[in-house]
Amino acid sequence: MSVYTQLTDDQFATFCQRFGVSFARAIPITQGIKNSNWFIQTTDDVDGAHSYVFTLFEERPPEDIEKMAVILNQLDGKLPVAAPLSLVDSAEKCYVIRYDNKAITLVPCLAGSHPQQTTQAMCHEIGASLAVLHETLQQLQPAEEYGVPLYPWSEVRDREKQFMPADEAKLMSDIWQSYTDLPLATLPKGLCHLDMFADNTLWNLSLNNSQKGEAHLTGLLDFTEVSVEHYVMDIAITINDFCTTWGMAEQGESVNFDRSKMAAFLQGYESKRMLGEDEKRALPVMLAKAAVIFWLLRLNVIHYNRTEGRTGDNIMVKNPDLMKRLAAYHWSHVEKAQNTVFVLLAINNKIEKPIAGVFSSITQAEQTCDSLGNSSDFIIKEYTLDQLV
Repeated sequence: MSVYTQLTDDQFATFCQRFGVSFARAIPITQGIKNSNWFIQTTDDVDGAHSYVFTLFEERPPEDIEKMAVILNQLDGKLPVAAPLSLVDSAEKCYVIRYDNKAITLVPCLAGSHPQQTTQAMCHEIGASLAVLHETLQQLQPAEEYGVPLYPWSEVRDREKQFMPADEAKLMSDIWQSYTDLPLATLPKGLCHLDMFADNTLWNLSLNNSQKGEAHLTGLLDFTEVSVEHYVMDIAITINDFCTTWGMAEQGESVNFDRSKMAAFLQGYESKRMLGEDEKRALPVMLAKAAVIFWLLRLNVIHYNRTEGRTGDNIMVKNPDLMKRLAAYHWSHVEKAQNTVFVLLAINNKIEKPIAGVFSSITQAEQTCDSLGNSSDFIIKEYTLDQLV
């Protein structure tokens, strides 16, 4: 990700040697916003290839990164993850070098590339993979000993709201209050990734695979944020990126959320782990809250860069307004749903019951429609409560 700490070739060579790797060259990785990362070419690599990713964790303490290594080993073999190499000069199993009170890891490169756009099939697969992650990590108990503490976003909220226009501050407050009003105690929790954006995944995106719709997941990356959280929050975070098309600057940085992709994601997820009714009801608010969290994260990065005097071409800053707009989109659906029902109607006169179901959210109506087999026999209509139709 962005390069904040500068290292010399001699330092790279020394660190890599401790992992049993012969260093040739370090190539900065400038995507992302939190840690310093480089691709490592070894003396055995040819034609400019690179075999490893070298990460210096700028904020997380080394103890947290050791926990991350255990988590990756737990997932290894069930999901495409890169487990950190162990030190060859340590009598005990150790995956972290400590440098300037920061952690360094070296992991094998995974095949594949980051998707510029996602498809419904990709959303289905990442949904299934996230469910496998949730189920597999339940074996690490007590979960709190493996997850890092959740970031105190309420403190960032209180700081940033002082500088926001009134309408933005109200949007953030309304979403936060709606989240607080959820029956949070009834929602299942466990170890969650909490940063499963498309740029933290790898896929075999060769031209032939893309044309045939056969792109498959080859890598899950960046497990630095694994924490104990509600599963539905992890679902919302992943949906928000995988199911949104982010327009480039020359396209006006548009934010276009695709509900059909979300339906595919949820189908994939529930093929491995079924959602509870409370989780389904909470999802619309969680989508808005997840967007708020990443709105705050990007504002926090800007604040942190300013206070630390971080500048230069290697520093990447993502636009917080994109997440603000996504939060507003989701919140508009939450507000509308509070006064709206969604009716699943049969349009095939051979079906005995013309009304197949009445739902409080479009997501539940779409999922039910898809589960009925021939969804073309049904339509979804929305009605406002307390009004004539």
